Amino acid sequence: MSTPPASRPVTDPLSIVALETERHVAAAGWDQGVRLFALVETAHLLEHEPGFLDTLQPHDVQPEALTAIEQEDLPSPEHLESMLAQVTWPEAVTGAALAVERIVVPPDAERGIPEDSEAALAHVASHPDRRDVRLVVAVLRDGTHTCLLRQRDHDRDDRVAQGTDIAPGLVHGLLATFADTPEPA
Repeated sequence: MSTPPASRPVTDPLSIVALETERHVAAAGWDQGVRLFALVETAHLLEHEPGFLDTLQPHDVQPEALTAIEQEDLPSPEHLESMLAQVTWPEAVTGAALAVERIVVPPDAERGIPEDSEAALAHVASHPDRRDVRLVVAVLRDGTHTCLLRQRDHDRDDRVAQGTDIAPGLVHGLLATFADTPEPA
């Protein structure tokens, strides 16, 4: 008998850091701005910041473990794409994670959306079938990625969906932040 997907243990470093990042963001509640995190190998941090060990749990020091470091003081972007186009990472950063809240509506509601961006937002925000969601997208330089989705209506840690195809546009945009930086040797 196979284990249901919800009860399978998460063991790969990217999924672990994505889940930890999502829970960290969720602890601050809803109606947040965009949050961006650098993903760094925990071993690298320990080598360069020995005092960092005092803040870690035993699972954090497993081989290949990743640590998320929030990038403070991000500009409030009018367009997420323009913000991501300005991001570059130093070589020590092996990946990145992005948390963003969105409003989703059923496909039939998209037919009547006005062209004007402010009118479109008002239309979607007032739709009776709208759903507020938070997406966390985590990527590695090699293209490996995972996406997490939390709905405001089902705001519990055990109700977070995980998959690779939840937010392909955000995955692509976040991977593009590594386009001009060399792959690690």
